Amino acid sequence: MGSINFPLEEERVLGNWTDINAFHRQLELSKDDPPYVFYDGPPFATGTPHYGHLLASTIKDIIPRYWSMRGRHVERRFGWDTHGVPIEQIIDKQLQEELGVRGKAAVDKIGIKEYNRRCREVVLTYANEWRKVIGRVGRWIDFDRDYKTMDPSFMESVWWVFAQLHKKGLVYHGARVLPYSTALNTPLSKSEAQEEYRDVQDPAVTVNFPLLSLEEQPESTKQTVQKLLHAADGKQVSFLAWTTTPWTLPSNVALCAHPDYEYLLVLDKETDSVYVMLEAGLKVLYKDPKKAKDKFQTLPLKLKGADLAGIRYKPLFTYFQDTFGSVGFKVILDTYVKLDEGVGIVHQSPAFGEEDYQINWREGIINAERPPPNPLNAGGEYTNEVPDFEGQHVKAADKNIIKHLEGTGRLVRKSQITHRYPYCPRSKTPLIQRAVPSWFIKVEQSVPDLLANLEKTHWVPSMVKTGRFQNWLAAAKDWNVSRNRYWGTPLPLWVSEDMKEVVCIGSVAELKKLSGYEGEIKDLHRDSIDHITIPSQQGKGTLKRVEEVFDCWFESGSMPYASSHYPFDYPGFDASDPDSGLSRTEGPGKQLFTKYPGDFIAEGLDQTRGWFYTLSVLGTHLFNTFPYKNCVVNGIVLAEDGKKMSKSLKNFPDPMLVVDRYGADALRLYLVDSPVVRGEPLRFSEQGVKQIVSGVLLPLWNSYNFFAQQAALYKKNAGQEFVFDPEMQKGNENVMDRWILASTQSLLQYVNAEMEAYRLYTVVPRLLKMVDDVTNWYIRFNRNRLKGHAAKPATNGTAETNGEADEESSDTLHALNMLYEVLYTLVQMLAPFIPFLSDNIFQRLTPHLQSTFTSDKDVRSVHFQRFPTVRQELFDPVVERRVSRMQKVIEVGRVCRDRRTISLKTPLKTFVVLHQDQEWLDDVRTLQGYVTDELNVRDLVLTTDEAQYGVEYAVQADVKNLGQKFKKDAAKIKIALPKLSKEQIQGFLADGKLTVEGHELSAEDLRVKKEIKPSKETEKMEVAVESEVICLLDAFAYPELAQEGLAREILNRVQRLRKSAGLVPTDDVKVLYTVLAPASSNGTTDSVPAADDEKAATTEVSRLEHERLVEDMFEAQAATFAKAASRGVSKTDNEKQEGVVAEEEAEVKDVRLLLRLLKV
Repeated sequence: MGSINFPLEEERVLGNWTDINAFHRQLELSKDDPPYVFYDGPPFATGTPHYGHLLASTIKDIIPRYWSMRGRHVERRFGWDTHGVPIEQIIDKQLQEELGVRGKAAVDKIGIKEYNRRCREVVLTYANEWRKVIGRVGRWIDFDRDYKTMDPSFMESVWWVFAQLHKKGLVYHGARVLPYSTALNTPLSKSEAQEEYRDVQDPAVTVNFPLLSLEEQPESTKQTVQKLLHAADGKQVSFLAWTTTPWTLPSNVALCAHPDYEYLLVLDKETDSVYVMLEAGLKVLYKDPKKAKDKFQTLPLKLKGADLAGIRYKPLFTYFQDTFGSVGFKVILDTYVKLDEGVGIVHQSPAFGEEDYQINWREGIINAERPPPNPLNAGGEYTNEVPDFEGQHVKAADKNIIKHLEGTGRLVRKSQITHRYPYCPRSKTPLIQRAVPSWFIKVEQSVPDLLANLEKTHWVPSMVKTGRFQNWLAAAKDWNVSRNRYWGTPLPLWVSEDMKEVVCIGSVAELKKLSGYEGEIKDLHRDSIDHITIPSQQGKGTLKRVEEVFDCWFESGSMPYASSHYPFDYPGFDASDPDSGLSRTEGPGKQLFTKYPGDFIAEGLDQTRGWFYTLSVLGTHLFNTFPYKNCVVNGIVLAEDGKKMSKSLKNFPDPMLVVDRYGADALRLYLVDSPVVRGEPLRFSEQGVKQIVSGVLLPLWNSYNFFAQQAALYKKNAGQEFVFDPEMQKGNENVMDRWILASTQSLLQYVNAEMEAYRLYTVVPRLLKMVDDVTNWYIRFNRNRLKGHAAKPATNGTAETNGEADEESSDTLHALNMLYEVLYTLVQMLAPFIPFLSDNIFQRLTPHLQSTFTSDKDVRSVHFQRFPTVRQELFDPVVERRVSRMQKVIEVGRVCRDRRTISLKTPLKTFVVLHQDQEWLDDVRTLQGYVTDELNVRDLVLTTDEAQYGVEYAVQADVKNLGQKFKKDAAKIKIALPKLSKEQIQGFLADGKLTVEGHELSAEDLRVKKEIKPSKETEKMEVAVESEVICLLDAFAYPELAQEGLAREILNRVQRLRKSAGLVPTDDVKVLYTVLAPASSNGTTDSVPAADDEKAATTEVSRLEHERLVEDMFEAQAATFAKAASRGVSKTDNEKQEGVVAEEEAEVKDVRLLLRLLKV
């Protein structure tokens, strides 16, 4: 019961949970309770869990455990994200090694059926490892009834969700410029594309676009062109454009200028060419234009951008001249052109820029019949439309394009630029922008509904809701939900060849009905359904399924419905009714809405653009509500050096090694008592986990261990087991008992309020404070009561214990009962947070419960119990306030001692406490005995008289606040502050405001500092100022104080012995004492083994030193014992003495004594 190995004990508890099937037993016990719905976001099982997963799992375990103990039935099912790129990347790597090809080429070679078979095979590679790790950290969740996004039932519900959106007109097909991964051959959602940015170097080139001759210009532009040519005096005039993506230049169809900017004509003296550009762009050509005036000349003519509209130029390449020669290769206008970037004219390649696409569509350069040049294959390599660079990947082609432009005289400047560039978070390769035919869900039109529904939800921390997520929703764009991949849920869209007829399928039954397919459809992946066709209802032949699959975020966003196969497995589903499942009050919806929206979800901050977003969009589109009420967002766990955790860098300890060293409770508590639960980053430190063990878990265990020892001692002395009596506390007047009981109720009330608000970051510090209150305050201050230090009667039977001893025994029982109640309540409060140690201690406490209390309860686990209820009758705010103030005084006193490095064993004379609130001092006065005992001081002075001790006030300005509020006057205010009187400062402390130089200052503007003016009275004093209290400790060591303290303690023991022997004040006694050897290191009092001579000698030296101290004390303090030992005090050996009426073996200030009373 002494030392404890937390990891081994956790393994034992884990074994017990397995033996009693604890999680399912808990579900069984709560099956009739109201439901509490938790949705678990599905992770991929393609890797082992990391600290981010363990953090999320801890939060997802704490809150369901808490609500389960609060009387709710909390079903917890694990989910797996089984589709998408992470799986395909594993297979692509295999195929690259086997066949030398990957992606589409590999699928074409082995067939999609074999490709998907391989994907299915590796999906749950690490599922068993996840099960082991998640279980080891104490999370209760059902892995046997898990859901997988690849299950046919899940996929069918995804179809149903999509079909409802299609019916509402929220689905459309279009081409849109999207982030595109050439490595994965697929577009990404914008949220995915913003996950990873890197600082990269890219080429930056400035290219010229010569104006066509006057004859080749449109009539509306000839006058402006004439001006330009005249100003150039016969020299070639060109527009300039700057770009960091040279690979887009072969697809150029236009140039864009800002209508309101003023454009210059610049003569470049080196090339003798005239360029049209912005003045701000000169730095691109000449770096420092002021120092390069000999290299260029600004011509007199200046034109607004609007004047340049429609002017035609010579194309850089002729690849698309036939298609766009009559409509493109001209200047168009838009205000998106930036003044501080490039040269003020932007080259337009509509297939590779979102703004380019929109502007060129608006200008009629591109349209449905004339799509933008897009000469790339799926892998980002040029097709034969661009023969000069055919087969080259766009990023690799940059240098060849630049070389080509140099050869044709179109390159003006080239350089390198370092900038932030988006990377594919899956393949870790650069993304490009590309127009892709895709299927979209309309989101932009629903932004007002999304924002309105957001207001109905509760987020922790709230700043994520009002900041990041609200901003993301407000700027939401239509959602591209299609992916050109293979392993995923196929889009349930069957279309005609001309894409004019579209049929959206919402179920397997509907597919079989419309297609006439009579075979069994057991799977919904592409290889199982792509061959099924549907006859056209419009005479367009056969409809075939589109090739795309769903964005896996659409699947995870459908989880609230698909994980339970909604609406198909719900009562009232009618397959013949196309609207079955949409009503909240009838059919399947009637049961769904008993548990929908869910009560709680939790994930990391990165999910604001992922799972949180897709859940919210689909919930709003289906039922105009978010599918969750409360959302807890955690920050990111980083390595200790502040970098991202990386297996290759080995900059973090393996999570399971940390659990094996310190236990899961320590890791859980470390994570949830950190900034990461406030949505902030955490630099993981193994040392921090270790400190949780020493600072929290060990003290908690030691508190229980101390109780167990005293309960065993009680059994030995009383001859019966200690049994908790909940009625015993009624009428208990012990102030520390009343305090710890009231504190427990206050904590309970606080924990419930904060847990209902999902603020884990406020709950955990208060729980840890309670552990400290129990160990370092209640037990420390009641150690003697709990130990039952009643004097033993004499063995010769000449005296019997009286009522005083019975009263002392009763007090011990009261203290034990109180400690039991506090520990029993505390472990139940801690159970959701540290499930192992709380259950361990609970199991050891339950044998002390009355049988009537356990007869109708399953007490095999703390997790089967109800969370403790608040007992209003036990609140005592006055006692809590008094003890809190006493604690403050003691803590400040300890600081004083620490500063002077004076041990608490050294008695000191005076401790002065200054405070301006008399009630505050009176509160401390009621508990001054605890203060003097704990600080080992003789005199406690509580006073409001600051003048006597030379208290001085100084005011310091909060410079930042003053500057912001009072601008120029801030300096005058600061100068005036030293002139403030003590009365003015005290008034400011009382009222919270003060007028200086005509301005009213408040608490945030000033800081008041109290100091003690050095004087003769305070020269020996150690001063500490803590908020409103000033403490002064007389740090001089007076030798006589040690003797006085020892005398008081021994006199107290003698008086207790007299009471135990039934003596009256007139009875004369002689006190006999024997100084015993110090207790051995193992806590026993056995004699030291003879073989250990050195240790025996050391022990005897200590005993003789203690004996000398006691002899000197009795000689110097003889008057103190005059009444209690009327016939004197004598030293004696340890032999039995005749006439002894009472005796006690005691330890007083580290001195072990045998005290005896000899009646004379």
